[in-house]
Parts: sequence; structure tokens; C-alpha cells
Amino acid sequence: MAIRSSDAYRKGLSDDRRVFYRGAQVPDVTTHPELALAIDHSAICFDIAADRPDLAVTEVDGEAVSTFYIAPATADDLVRRGTLIEEVSRRGGGTIVLKEVGSDALFALLRATEGEGLDNARAFYQRVCRDDLALAVAQTDVKGNRTLGPSEQTDPDLYLHIVDEDDESITVRGAKTHTSFSANADELIVLPTRAMGPDDADYAVSFAIPIDTPGLELYVSPYAAGERNSFEFPLSTQHKLLESLTVFDNVRVPKDRVFLNRRPELAGPLALAFVDYHRFTAINYKLPLLDIIIGAATLIADANGISKAGHVKTKLTELITWSETVRGLAELAAIRSRPGEHGVQQPDPLAVNMAKYHFAHGFHNATAILTDLSGGLLATGPGGEDWDNPQIRAVLEKYYAAAVPAETRLRLLHFIADLTARDYGGYQSVLATHAEGSLEAEKLQIARSFDATRAVDYVRTLAGIVHL
Repeated sequence: MAIRSSDAYRKGLSDDRRVFYRGAQVPDVTTHPELALAIDHSAICFDIAADRPDLAVTEVDGEAVSTFYIAPATADDLVRRGTLIEEVSRRGGGTIVLKEVGSDALFALLRATEGEGLDNARAFYQRVCRDDLALAVAQTDVKGNRTLGPSEQTDPDLYLHIVDEDDESITVRGAKTHTSFSANADELIVLPTRAMGPDDADYAVSFAIPIDTPGLELYVSPYAAGERNSFEFPLSTQHKLLESLTVFDNVRVPKDRVFLNRRPELAGPLALAFVDYHRFTAINYKLPLLDIIIGAATLIADANGISKAGHVKTKLTELITWSETVRGLAELAAIRSRPGEHGVQQPDPLAVNMAKYHFAHGFHNATAILTDLSGGLLATGPGGEDWDNPQIRAVLEKYYAAAVPAETRLRLLHFIADLTARDYGGYQSVLATHAEGSLEAEKLQIARSFDATRAVDYVRTLAGIVHL
């Protein structure tokens, strides 16, 4: 089967999946106007194969395969992957699209599973490549009382776990949260969320199932819901992600689709392997967002007639420094990559987590600078209905003109407000802090990844210390 078109991708979503949105079950996600927007956004990762086959298509044994699914074997492979992720994010308004996340999970499975689980992962990987499937990933359990481990919870379903097993299948129950793209993917990969001990064996589970599997229910978040106009919401009327609470109500999983079955010693390594690729994806899909913030800051400073002020130049320099540091660390993560298990190249975890931490740590300061340069009209400016009324527009054109015509200035302000001050801006703010791992998780990985031996030995030599 060749790489699918975006139309074929859309058609594949009309099935018996159980999706709930804004208090009601959705009969068909492809015909729901708000969910269809998210599907159109995700279709970018299929459309790019047509006009950028040099970047998005790779020939394997005479067959065309989506480059997203090419398991990296060298540093150059990771560089190419980073370039592809950046390009689809640029087309997606600075937001992740779809295939990035599922392929991150595939690479983790190929690197961190063993025995029959690895055989199943390899077979599933070949099917994904052959059929050009769109994958979502369910990793984060709802967790309940976070002072307790999986097997210590009062309600055992607060971590996904195995409740039954026979010769042909396992049956699982529980829930995952923050599941991106679940409602508009073909299949769902489930990964463990953390390291586990012997008492957590039932919770050490990984598998893949079709989205319309009986017992699987998706409760989609209503963020950015409702009708909106493109004058006030130029970004969020074009791009939307679907996030869900993903509930497994005694879901039966055939054993040939199981990658981890009661192997708690492998749960942590598999979870961390996914983190390696997923944060590498994050720092590359964030690059267009960095450009958006710098470009918007530059344009609004010009529009307001303040671009030559010393404090404005300082603020723009802060943004450039932040942006280029993230970009440089993203590049370093590929350059410093090393061979991982089973021949799958591993991005440098120190550079990956430094890049992600630096982005997240600086994001709120960056949007504060953008807000400062824009002014109060981000919150108090006129709306799309005002602009559409010719009589009111004449007033707005007179009184909101600055160094540029009023329309240019107002469209810039609404673009920035959509990014920073409205619900989509709030969503981006939460993503910066928590998506692909929190600041604390990144700091933990930085500490784990840094080898202080060289620095310590150097000081010992300089100080003449033999024993310490």
C-alpha cells in the first residue's frame, strides 16, 4: 500500500469509535465541524508527501514509506527527522501535527522491548509503514493520589492495568489522560507512564489497538470550542488539536499486539525511551513557534512606531537569544546522538532536555515581552463583527491607525491576542509548561544525563587531591 492521501486518511476515521465532545457522543468525527478542523490540521502530515517528497517520503525496498516512520540509525537521520518535524509544524501554525508522536512511540518500542514483545513491535512497525497509519499515544495515567504507586491506589483503575489474561489475549481496565490525537488517529499505542516495581506487574503493560476497539472511550477536551471568526482568531480558526481522557473499560487486546506484558523491569526504560524521542520532537516542532513570537514582536513594534526605542531593541534581543539557544540545542541533540539498543539512534538526552527546559523556562517571559510591546488593545480592541460593519470600520480605521494602517495593526493585534491572551494562548501556555514533560521532569533528566567525571577529575588534578 502506498503512502495515503489526506482524503484517504479522513475516510479511514469514519468507523465505530466512541468519541464524546461537549457532553454528547459524536456519530462521525469527520463531519463534526469542530473536530473536522483538527482533522484538517493533522492532514498536513499526509499532504506534505505530495509537494515535499524529498523530505517526507523515503524508499524502502522499492516501496514508498513516510519518512516520519523511518527509524533513525544515524545522526543524519535525526537531522532529517528534525527538519521534517519543523516543516510540518510551520505549516501547522507552530503546533504539532500528528505522525510525530506515534512515530516517537514506535522508535521507543523498537529500542526498549525484548523477546516476544520486541517481535510484536517489529511486526506492528512494519504494518504501520505499509499502511501509512496515523497513531496516537496514551502514556500518562490519571494517577490518583500521587504519593502512592500504581498498586497502592485505593482505586486500582487510576493506573491502566491488566485484569484478565488467556492464551489469546489480555484484558485491561483504567484510564489515560492528555492523549493527543486519539479521536482522529487510526490506532492507539499504549505505553507505561513510569518506572515500576515487582508489586506493579499488572500495570507494566504496552500494546496497540484500533481506535474503534470495543470498550475504548474517548472524552475529548472542549478547549477552544465554539464558533469564532478569523479576524479575531486567525490561528485557532485554522489549527486545533484534540486531547482526551482515554478510558479502557475491560478492553480485550490480542497478544500479538502486546509489547509489554507484566514486565515491570522494562516499564521505566520504555517510558524513558519514548521521552527521548518525544522531547526531540518537541524541540523541533517548537521552532516555528519561536519564529512566530519574534516575527510578531518585530512587526507590532514597527506598527506601534516604537521599534527604534532602546528598551524595545533590548526586548527583541532577549527573544532572539532565547530562540537561537533553543534552536542550537535542538541541533546539538542530533549531532551528539549515539547508537541505541537494536540499532535505533538515540538523541542526546542532555541536549534534548536542556533545549526543552530552556524553551519552557523562557516561554512565559517571551509572551510577556510580546504582550508588553503590543499594548492593551490585545484585550480591549474591536471584534470581527465591528470590522465587518462599514460604518464602524470607518471609525476604527481613523482612530486605530498608527505607524501602519489600522487594519494591519488590528490584524496583528488579534493574531498576538489569539496566541497569548485568549483560550488558544492559555492552551499554548500550559503546553509550554507541561507538554512532553514538566520543567521538573526535564531538570531530573538533565541531572541524570550529565556526567560530571571530567569536571571532577580536572579539579582533583588541579588541586592535587588524590582521595575525596
